[in-house]
Amino acid sequence: MIFLIEYDRKRGQLVTFESFSDSKREKAAELRLQLELELNLKSIDNEVVILEAATEEAVRRAHRRYFEDLAELTSVPA
Repeated sequence: MIFLIEYDRKRGQLVTFESFSDSKREKAAELRLQLELELNLKSIDNEVVILEAATEEAVRRAHRRYFEDLAELTSVPA
């Protein structure tokens, strides 16, 4: 699966999260570029990435900073 993510670094918040099948990789890339251009025109400095993982759970585990706040990221599991 392909995942398109827009992340507001200043707020530490996920703005956009879309998933695409592998066959829609080109569509995801087009949307990423369009989103980056729109943000640039508005002088918004958000991070926009495309990630690939087998499942949404896998991308959430591997890239926790997009999905968890600082307290969650720094907590030690019991």
